[in-house]
Amino acid sequence: MGDLLREFRDFVNRGNVIDLAIAVILATFFAPIITALIDGVIMNLIAAAVGEPSFDSITIDVGDSTLLIGSVITAVVQFLIVALVCFLIVKSYNALKAEQDEESPSELDVLEQIRDELRSRG
Repeated sequence: MGDLLREFRDFVNRGNVIDLAIAVILATFFAPIITALIDGVIMNLIAAAVGEPSFDSITIDVGDSTLLIGSVITAVVQFLIVALVCFLIVKSYNALKAEQDEESPSELDVLEQIRDELRSRG
């Protein structure tokens, strides 16, 4: 039992669990921003183009039932918007990171500089 508790403690104390917890907290508080952007701006732009702020009015009657196809279309549009925003954020981050990586020397470069400096003193 002691080994299990020690392994659990080590697991929780690893950086990955803390990073994940922070990511979940940030995502929870970032969600209202995304919702406001989609509902307040983007869906209104769709309303200006299509005439309605969502596709929820699109339905198909099947017997006594009504299939809410428009709700699915609205959800897909919202998902694609969120996916696009996430893609643009990640793309920008990766470009910034690549730029920083080009500016800073690699570990090999630093080690070669140290080696060369030691040789010049020798």
